Amino acid sequence: MREFLKETIFLDFNSLALNDFLKDIDPLEEKKNIAISLYEKVRESFLYDPYHLDLRHAALKASSVLLKKRAWCVEKAIVLATCARKFGIPSRLGYAIVINHIGVEKLQQYLRREEIVFHGYVELFLNDKWIKCTPSFDSRICRLSHVSVLNWDGENDSLFQPYQGDERFMEYVYDYGTFADVPIDLMNTEMKKYYPHLFEEVHDSKDFSFHHL
Repeated sequence: MREFLKETIFLDFNSLALNDFLKDIDPLEEKKNIAISLYEKVRESFLYDPYHLDLRHAALKASSVLLKKRAWCVEKAIVLATCARKFGIPSRLGYAIVINHIGVEKLQQYLRREEIVFHGYVELFLNDKWIKCTPSFDSRICRLSHVSVLNWDGENDSLFQPYQGDERFMEYVYDYGTFADVPIDLMNTEMKKYYPHLFEEVHDSKDFSFHHL
């Protein structure tokens, strides 16, 4: 478990920014209750924003993400994994390829395909088992997208629901597995494979930006 508890360049849980972010979390609570509080705090502290992606080292540090008000799934997962380790809860980062079937027409125009590559989630080790959770969509974004907020009970996996009512919502098509730290080189390689145009052109506008190694 040691590798899933240690601080890294990306999961920098001794930063001043993280200490300030966690000042309202009671360290004396049970681990499960702490994990649930962390999940909800990370989910709601950042407006989900998949239109400004930065795959460089400095941008993917938890302390850097905490300076923002908007974040995409990879950034939110990094913050949650970092917060968990601060409280002695083993954490690892998971990544998948997903297809979102609701409200992504604008994003698909920028990506030029339907697959969302390197969607980030988190696994936390609680009560002797690894449990998946996805803190990506905050309640405001859920209201705008007309989907239910994804809650997590600290006991069962909580990935994106496949359906919203009778309508297909989120489809997982490939799982990269889990990692003890941010696999930044693999992330850039896979993004380049699926979205080569993002690496060939400059994208740095108010509506959409993309930066890479």
